[in-house]
This record gives sequence, structure tokens and C-alpha cells, in this order.
Amino acid sequence: MSEFDLGRRRVLQAVGAGLLLPGLAPVVIASIKDRPKITDGVQSGDVLGDRAIIWSRSDRPARLVVEWDTRSLFPNPRRFVSALVDARTDFTARVELGGLPADQAIFYRVQFEDAQSGVTSEPWFGHLRSVPQTRRDIRFVWSGDTAGQGFGINPDIGGMRIYEAMRLRLPDFFIHCGDSIYADGPVPAQLTTESGHVWRNITSEAKSKAAETLDAYRGNYRYNLMDENIRRFNAEVPQVWLWDDHEVVNNWSPGTRLDARYTDKDIHSLKRRGRQAWLEYAPMRWQSAEGGKRIYRQLSYGPLLDVFVLDMRSYRGANDDNLGAAKPFLGREQLDWLKAALKASNAQWKVIAADMPIGLGAPDGEVRPGVMRWESVANGDPGPAQGRELEIAELLGFLRAQQVRNFLWLTADVHYCAAHHYQPDRAAFQDFEAFWEFVAGPLNAGSFGPDTLDKTFGPEVVFEKAPPVQNMSPFAGFQFFGEVNIDGQTGELSVVLRDLDGGAVFEQTLQPV
Repeated sequence: MSEFDLGRRRVLQAVGAGLLLPGLAPVVIASIKDRPKITDGVQSGDVLGDRAIIWSRSDRPARLVVEWDTRSLFPNPRRFVSALVDARTDFTARVELGGLPADQAIFYRVQFEDAQSGVTSEPWFGHLRSVPQTRRDIRFVWSGDTAGQGFGINPDIGGMRIYEAMRLRLPDFFIHCGDSIYADGPVPAQLTTESGHVWRNITSEAKSKAAETLDAYRGNYRYNLMDENIRRFNAEVPQVWLWDDHEVVNNWSPGTRLDARYTDKDIHSLKRRGRQAWLEYAPMRWQSAEGGKRIYRQLSYGPLLDVFVLDMRSYRGANDDNLGAAKPFLGREQLDWLKAALKASNAQWKVIAADMPIGLGAPDGEVRPGVMRWESVANGDPGPAQGRELEIAELLGFLRAQQVRNFLWLTADVHYCAAHHYQPDRAAFQDFEAFWEFVAGPLNAGSFGPDTLDKTFGPEVVFEKAPPVQNMSPFAGFQFFGEVNIDGQTGELSVVLRDLDGGAVFEQTLQPV
């Protein structure tokens, strides 16, 4: 284990729970009840160049104060302070650290300063590693689908322990491919599982019913942050968040009709509230585009890796039969951005992080009797590209024409793990170079699958691991995350699919071309 990893582990074992170290007492001493409190731990995210986002939440109007150093005892701390935060953002705050040296251990401590008294909270501590400028080994993990189907924080099994399995892999960062909450999925006090065993949950008011209000959406994030595994993971592993449907409601798109659980039947109102809560709680750099609300973005991680973060939810048209002429899924602006960014990338590997798989069909009821409505890119028709598939066909054809190589897709959504290889010789649409798509998940949710592949782009199931019956509980063990390792010397990339305990269930090695 490297000195960097040993240092990270020592510091976070000592202070990851927010313990106060000797010599780090706040400047203003006050009784505990008078001091601000850090309610939900810390997060870091969107590490880019010499910058990184640090996130936390207070219990009152306050300013977030973050100090960072390259040594764990903070002999030469640099200080950053946020604007005042209050109830308008649910007391969530973020600062962007700057001036980080390349490829260094960065230790940070977080406090809130009361807006009126200036009294400070006890500190919380976190850690990240800055972006390299030269070739070195890289490891990151990805997954999605947190706390779905009523499976919440179960104290009997130690909570959402798959997050601990990911933390122990010591990744440089984590990509959450969406469904970071299940706003439409209440968490009851207990569930009877497929084996007859009882699953017990810690509960909260926000998780007692499907979310409709802004505070209820926010409460879904606060619920997940009650889990010790997640808080420990967040303090140690920088994150890259995507969003998908359950941040609002299952399979939502323009025109979605809400069921009897909802008193507010306007999907656009729910979307606005769900998006606001997601933006408040995601450790993401707010962009200038779309008033700071744009989600798709590019993160460069040195000469070996660029990550292209997609938004497959915000710009889609209504879910329908997905046949005929082109129908928006990524949308024209995002599609053009992705094409240009991939073409311009000089990184050895180009990872496209997506909310949903390309070739797996996801039905969403029926348009009319006998005609399926589709939530997915795929439409169940193995013939030439139609509907939403035409955007993917345009992208793949462009990448071939521009000779963009060494790209792969990583995704989640379907609640099982798989490796798909797309090959033009097997496809109805053939104007593309062969590529891989890897699927992981869920994270402490019901397990499903396997789903049926649409043959338009010639996918083949190289590997899949899914439960024998649908909606199996985490007790059954069908919980998965993916891990990517890039060799700093050879440029070789390996993908490992791992289970609830971190055990490898599949590995595929790719050589750069």
C-alpha cells in the first residue's frame, strides 16, 4: 500500500466521523447547543485541474469554511469561504477549492461559521487526491440505484455496506450513474423478503410517502446521508453525479401521468422540485450554462482519461413507441457537445458515463393495446435505427468517421450487472466501430433482470449476473459496482464487476489502439 493510501486511511479512521483533534479547536469557544452543527457529513466532487468542490450542510444560516493542505496536520492551510447559506438551499453549501498541486494528497477540514455570532461548528475532515498531469495508475468505481424498492438503511446488516466495499477499493473517484434517491419509493419500517426473512429499516418522515414537496425531495437525500457507510465513503472518495428518473418519479418524461399517490399531477412541477433538490445535494460544480442547472459535462483526469457525463433525462421527448423519425433523447445541443468533446479529447481513454444502457429495452406500459411505450433508447425492434436510436446512430457514425478510438460506456439503471459488446457485423446499423458497455448496480436496492437486448447496434451479452426472481432483496447478494483500472505505463484498461462484498464476478481487459 502506498504512503498516500496509508495516510488517507489513518486520517479518515481517526477523524472521518467528525472528531475534533487536539490543537484544532475552533477560534470561538461556545457551548455545544450554541454552535452550528454539520448535519450530513462532507462530500467532495468534480475534481478538475487544480480545483475540487467541497460540500456540506449546516443546521442554520452560516458560511462554509474549508481549509486544505497536503499534510494531514494542516501546517500550512489554505482557506476558502462560501457565501451565506440559509433555508433557500436547505442550508447546503459548497466551495470550490483552487490552486491544488497536481497528483497530491489533499486533506481538508470543514466548519460552519454562524451568520450572526461568528461561532464555528466542530470540524469534519475529508480527503481527496488531485488530478495528475502525467501518466499514472488510475482506479475509479461506478454504480447507481441507491435505496430503492423500500430497502433502506438496515441496522441489522450494518446499513448500506456496499459503500464500504467500494471505499476499501481505494478509488480515485466514484461515478454515480443516477437514481441517487428513490423519491417515489417510500421506506417502510420493515419488509418481508423473498426468503421470508424480515428486512428492517431506519425510517424518516420524508421516506414515509412518495415525494411531492421540495422539502420531501430534500429529505430523501438527508435520509441516505444518515447511513454511516455513505458518510464515511463521501469523506474519502470524490464523486461525479448523474441523475435519472427516480430523483423525480419512475420513468418520468414530458407528459407523464401521475398516479393516485400524488395530489400534484403536474410532472413539470415535480421535475423542478426534484432537480432543485438534486442540485443542492450533489457535490457538483455549478456551470454557467442553463443558469447553473446543466448536468452534462466533461471531467479530464490527466493524459489517460476523460469522463463525459451525460444527461439522458432532461432533454428527452415523451416516452412513446419510439419508432419512425428521430425523437429527442440527449437532445440536439447535448449531442453536438458530446460529438465535439469526444473529437477534441486527447486522452488515451474516453469514458461515457450514462444514465441508461444503449441496447437494453425498458418498457413503460403501452401506448395502445399491443404497442409498447419505451423508457429507453432501445425500442425492441432489431431492425434499422428509429426514434431515439437515431441520435445514437448519429453519434456512433460520427466517431467512426472522425476516427475517435478507445471509448467505452459505463452505466447502471437496470439493477443487475453485465458486459455488452457492440459489433457492427451483428447489427442492423453498421456504420460504427465495435465498443463495450458495462453495467453495474444496484446499491442497496431490489435486484431485477436480465433484460432483453435490442439488436439494432449488434450487442452481445458477454457476461451478466442477475437474480433468479425479480425484486430480490439485498439479503440475496445481487448488488454490484464496477471498477476501472488504467495502467499508467501500458495504458491498458481493465473493468472489474464486483459484488456486495467487493468480490470480483467478471473482468475484461482492453488494450488501447
